[in-house]
Amino acid sequence: MKIYKFLSLFFIAFTLFTLSSCGTSDDDEATDSIPGNLQLKFENGFNNLGDIVLNQITQTSVNGQKHQFSTLKYVISNITLIDENGREFKYHYNDPDKGAYIVDQAEAVAGINYINLKEIPKNNYKKVRIGLGISQSAYLLGQNGQGIFWQKAKTAGMAWSWAAGYIFIKLEGRYGTSSATTEFMNHCGNMGNTSANNTPDLYREITLDFPTTARVSKEITPSVHILADFNQYLSGQTALTLDSSNDMAMGSSPHLVNVTNNISQMFKVDHVHND
Repeated sequence: MKIYKFLSLFFIAFTLFTLSSCGTSDDDEATDSIPGNLQLKFENGFNNLGDIVLNQITQTSVNGQKHQFSTLKYVISNITLIDENGREFKYHYNDPDKGAYIVDQAEAVAGINYINLKEIPKNNYKKVRIGLGISQSAYLLGQNGQGIFWQKAKTAGMAWSWAAGYIFIKLEGRYGTSSATTEFMNHCGNMGNTSANNTPDLYREITLDFPTTARVSKEITPSVHILADFNQYLSGQTALTLDSSNDMAMGSSPHLVNVTNNISQMFKVDHVHND
């Protein structure tokens, strides 16, 4: 009888311990899967020296032309984080209302524009891919599919009419030989449906490696510092010279295709903070 009581008590104790252990394990797994946040910091500069001061800092191109910016804006969208195993997390992909942003040098805080991403799956990320502009897939959703961002773009001067679409990159300022005195405006962007209109698609996607892993968790919000070297504008893979034939260019002319290709090479991740 005593043995029976002992075995009964042992079985009850073992069952309670097992249930408790399972509950703790389930709680740990639930806590471990809680998403976190990640911040992208964009710093615009020349030759990887940050914080362009509008209407002040003058750069000299490889062709000896001086230029300075009075307006410097571009659209970032379709942000994709890539983990250590090559798996991708697409952040509101082709959803401009939730996943597109305007980087505007006039709004930079101490030279930095911040993009804060919410509800990022816990993971160790090694790369980020960013869209420069708005993809055709997103644009062709129509105004109802992106009404919030369309209004933001119009307010920021980053859109033409709906039929013409978004301005992806907006560069304005002055240029010249001995000094920057002649005004220029280069506005790069798709003109509506590129396939139907037989025009170049200026949307670009750029993949950037992280020098150190971004460890997203409930406790850690990594900050990824991205430098954008605007020396690439006129001194990139295609050396460009501004003149009366292209200094007031808008849309997707051959000159603006070259500008877009140059600009798409300007990004690099300088460092990652896991704080």
